[in-house]
Amino acid sequence: MPHPLMYEEDNFVVLETNQPEQFLTAAELLEKLVKTLQKISFDDLPQDIKKFSSVTEQAQYLIDTGCELDIEPGKYLQWYAVRLEK
Repeated sequence: MPHPLMYEEDNFVVLETNQPEQFLTAAELLEKLVKTLQKISFDDLPQDIKKFSSVTEQAQYLIDTGCELDIEPGKYLQWYAVRLEK
């Protein structure tokens, strides 16, 4: 049976167009996604995200189900859960 730590998603590595990688906590990633989604026109959002009424719900859905958001042509935001050792 896999160890429960394998399923924890407390930290993420975040990749953005022309930016160095960042390590963010789940709360920081949620905040970043909320701010990013607020800048995208509703019509340009992926269809599955449009069903949520709040931007916070949209961002949490992305964290739970995806790992990439196309911001505009040629610009992206990707995130991957990582385990950081001390």
